[in-house]
Amino acid sequence: MSSDLLARHRRVMPSWLALYYDEPIEITHGRGCRVTDADGREYLDFFAGILTNIIGYGVPEVRAALDRQLDTGVVHTSTLYLIRQQVELAERIAELSGIPDAKVFFTTSGTEANEAALLLATTYRRSNQVLALRNSYHGRGFGTIAITGNRGWSASSLSPLQVAYVQNGYRYRSPFRDLSDADFIAACVRDLRDVIDTCTAGDVACMIAEPVQGVGGFTVPPDGFFGAVKEVLDEHGILFISDEVQTGWGRTGEHFWGIQAHGVVPDAMTFAKGLGNGLTIGGVVARAELMDCLAANSISTFGGNPLSAAAGLATLQYLLDHDLQANALKVGTRLLDGLRPLVGRYPVVGDVRGKGLMIAVELVEPGTTDPSPRLATRVQEHAKAAGLLIGKGGLYGNVLRIAPPLTLTEEEADEGLRVLLAAVAATDEEARA
Repeated sequence: MSSDLLARHRRVMPSWLALYYDEPIEITHGRGCRVTDADGREYLDFFAGILTNIIGYGVPEVRAALDRQLDTGVVHTSTLYLIRQQVELAERIAELSGIPDAKVFFTTSGTEANEAALLLATTYRRSNQVLALRNSYHGRGFGTIAITGNRGWSASSLSPLQVAYVQNGYRYRSPFRDLSDADFIAACVRDLRDVIDTCTAGDVACMIAEPVQGVGGFTVPPDGFFGAVKEVLDEHGILFISDEVQTGWGRTGEHFWGIQAHGVVPDAMTFAKGLGNGLTIGGVVARAELMDCLAANSISTFGGNPLSAAAGLATLQYLLDHDLQANALKVGTRLLDGLRPLVGRYPVVGDVRGKGLMIAVELVEPGTTDPSPRLATRVQEHAKAAGLLIGKGGLYGNVLRIAPPLTLTEEEADEGLRVLLAAVAATDEEARA
């Protein structure tokens, strides 16, 4: 069944549309943190639809909210009409954002959210100059590809923006890797000042940054990194946009938004993925002055539609009612503590890092720091064979990405950890054979 679907997929879908695994799977059912494929095989899901199924599968509260909306017969109206659920969700997000006098605009994806944020910032500042981080990923639109500092995901050199890239918080291959946290931050800030002075005309519109780089391999800067960065931005009047598409909603454990680890209130934040627990929704929350700067008319045909907004309200309420941020910290710490000893035990593991339920294991060629995408793929295949789904990323495709639903239990964490440890051990043995 799966092989037939794969053949059909390859006939009609783009060749650049990536699929995991030598034998890709079709996921047909899900419950909690587990999914079942078309052949009846069950897996513990440690990637959650790319961090999107944030409270797991088959959640009764979300299903009930969708059923109530479907019973009205209204799935779509567009933003030309009032949408009660959209307004209620915007009120909750504005309050949770911490941004003074915040307003919210809904989209259908993180890409579209970041495109909207760029439109706001460049219009407000009357400049098309943007600062972005090296190794970043912000989406697959024309503008967001332009600010993606990761060659593997940047399909075009054409750009509507003038982009300058600055140092990020990735330590493992950084020229500043051996510095203390304070000296590392200071070195990156010096680089930022130098880039502004040498690579821009000075009137930069904004900097956009992921508090923890997602596709880039869950790279975690020292706490306070973006606080020091924002001091420089403020000197120049440069707006700061925090891309919370992957770090939002409590996933990092210590904070509800990833940027809060740095003592920063951004001018705008973008969000998507987990808010709808699989329903398509994203958006921007920003200072009212910034949000209202557009002089032309605009609407969103599908953004924040009644069905997606209902799912967003139910998901957000579930996250808060069950304090899943605290669970992400507890269970994520348990996983990190179990995975960190891999460094030094197995030569194929170069680094283990993360925050909350956003964890990375970086694979290298044994005895070197050379990235090894082939070994990362082997760990991923071994894990799948043992019933565990994990993601992959990093600049070189050599980083395992572990990001289960925030409802993951300690027992499930231990189960997944056992599989991961065995998969790494088997891959290490293969590499030495």
